[in-house]
Amino acid sequence: MPNPYIANTEADRRAMLEAVGARSLDDLFADIPEAQRDPPLRLPPPLSEPELLAELSALAARNRSAGQPDGPYGMACFLGGGAYHHFIPSVVGQILSRGEFSTSYTPYQPEVSQGTLQAAFEFQSLVCELLGMDVANAGMYDGASALAEACLMAAAITGRRRIAVLETAHPHYEAVARTYAAGRGLAVEQVKAESPRLTEEHACLVVQQPNFFGYLEEVEALGQAAHAAGALCVAVAEPVSLGLLRPPGEYGADIAVAEGQPLGIPLSFGGPYLGLFACRQEYVRQMPGRIVGRTRDAEGRTGYVLTLQTREQHIRRERATSNICTSEQLVALAATVYLCAMGKQGLRRVAELCYHKAHYAADRIAGLPGYRLPLEGAFFNEFVVGCPRPVAEVNQELLKEGIVGGLDVSPGADAGLRPGLRGMREPPEHAMLLCVTEMNTREEIDRLVEALSRLGGGR
Repeated sequence: MPNPYIANTEADRRAMLEAVGARSLDDLFADIPEAQRDPPLRLPPPLSEPELLAELSALAARNRSAGQPDGPYGMACFLGGGAYHHFIPSVVGQILSRGEFSTSYTPYQPEVSQGTLQAAFEFQSLVCELLGMDVANAGMYDGASALAEACLMAAAITGRRRIAVLETAHPHYEAVARTYAAGRGLAVEQVKAESPRLTEEHACLVVQQPNFFGYLEEVEALGQAAHAAGALCVAVAEPVSLGLLRPPGEYGADIAVAEGQPLGIPLSFGGPYLGLFACRQEYVRQMPGRIVGRTRDAEGRTGYVLTLQTREQHIRRERATSNICTSEQLVALAATVYLCAMGKQGLRRVAELCYHKAHYAADRIAGLPGYRLPLEGAFFNEFVVGCPRPVAEVNQELLKEGIVGGLDVSPGADAGLRPGLRGMREPPEHAMLLCVTEMNTREEIDRLVEALSRLGGGR
């Protein structure tokens, strides 16, 4: 019986098989050992819909997520490292759930996609204002891939083949940049903040502000060092911190990127997220992705169009700036609604809360026996803590008390301790990266301090 979901007829299938020289459909799978074809699926017995829902609900209940009720307390989360637990105004979800937004995708026909295009235009405008740059695109996959695209863009602009990444940048961002660069034959290397030592072969210097550990870099001096070598300065920003800190455009960045997740996007087990991408006007033709512009039609009415589409989905591959081929519009809309709802003062207030709560936590933890803060200098909402016991043990005990601990950045840990920390005179054997946001109450921070105090002393 013909499959009603496949449009090809038997005659169509025979014609295609003859064209490729195959006698039957099985011939197409001849390279797969017969024993491996159609293996038995060891599935449990079928369930009714109510039974299935009950089983899935029980599985979901085993998860412990940030902010959920947990006994007499909420689930206190102090884990950061690139994804953060922030407050999301209810209006974000209300707007995103509207059918005209939640079902829309790529606006190939601008005349019937005006709402989607206007939302993208407003998003771009807010990104430019947030990052202090001239022009922004309509969104990237996430912060890491946005950085990788920025490195490729810098190489295309300068014609150079080496990419310098500050050793205190996020290790996952650097790894993604290396993956992208490998396909273009570009070299990626780490450099120290004190002496970047750039040459005429470097296309760009990547700096992160705040850096992976939450501490502030001397970004203006680093930007000057990049320009002195004829390289571009690529800045990775933390968007909430820009409520307090100078935007990349004010300290000499030529390209600025960021992870947009803190702007109204839930943690969601790691995605989907949103990459922010902006640059100076003179480099717009090399920007990846696409740009939405505002214009007027023949009758003088405001209209929105895709102004620049330099990705390979729209133009010939050899002329494309990147192969990014999806739409992040719904996630970008979440960031747009968040920024509009919070406003300039609201974002500043969130940044202030993150800063002051993190410093309150750091001051209290630094006074505990067995713990210390190995890094000096100003930090935003994350900081490194030297622990008396392995971080995995500490986090396991914290979880029993309804606390999600920090990221293990000890030497040899999966996250990897950066060379900037390994260069310390007395690096801690066990190091944890703790994050505090506006969602952490004073009571939660005090609970964390008390729990750490009980775990002190080592073995």
